[in-house]
Amino acid sequence: MEVRFLHFYPDLMNLYGSYANVSALRRYLERLGHTVAVEPVGPGEAAEVSGADFLYMGAGTERAARAAMEDFARFGPAVKEAAEAGAVMLFAGTAMELLGQSVTEADGTAYPGIGLASFTTVHGAVRIVEDVYGRTDLFPEAVVGFLNKCGVTSGVETPLLTEVTLGRGNEGPGRPEGFHWKNVFASELTGPLLVKNPRLLEVLARAVCARRGAEWPADRPRDPWAEQAYAVTEEQLRKR
Repeated sequence: MEVRFLHFYPDLMNLYGSYANVSALRRYLERLGHTVAVEPVGPGEAAEVSGADFLYMGAGTERAARAAMEDFARFGPAVKEAAEAGAVMLFAGTAMELLGQSVTEADGTAYPGIGLASFTTVHGAVRIVEDVYGRTDLFPEAVVGFLNKCGVTSGVETPLLTEVTLGRGNEGPGRPEGFHWKNVFASELTGPLLVKNPRLLEVLARAVCARRGAEWPADRPRDPWAEQAYAVTEEQLRKR
């Protein structure tokens, strides 16, 4: 199976090794025997969203996220249509904020998101920098990650992490985190997220395969190094 990725703004939105989310998913699918083509999309560049199997945007500074949104707005209708059709998407870090209705910056100025979801984000003057440990309804294992943001996101109806026991979620300490709807996955956790959480990586890979009608094999590739790293991180955060 030939799989097509769109990676939006790989230079502008690439804090905390965000590119590695794309690399990890591509490598996983290739180990399943599929061919993966990654198409980078920079500001002002054309991209055919229709027919893409996976859409991705990584983390950036607040200034970079606003610059990205100024360009990403032209893709808004096509991205929403693709989401409705079941395309798999991951928006990591500040990119998650762009899916909502609006982002209000610390000085009070606001700009619109693409309106895929109804949530809004308001930035404050104080940065939130901490580890996060939580749970999702997608699998029994915990989700781990690192948070560096200054925004509070309100109005998420379907969070990715339904329980947070360490760190902050969308609206504060111990609150649900991220956003999940159909095959759209979004989280402000960085690290990068798919490298730090092998089970979440598998969920996204399976979603790509299912949408294309590809068989999901019983004998799947394993990455012992990633699993070991996850186990150490999960244990240490669980103890805190």
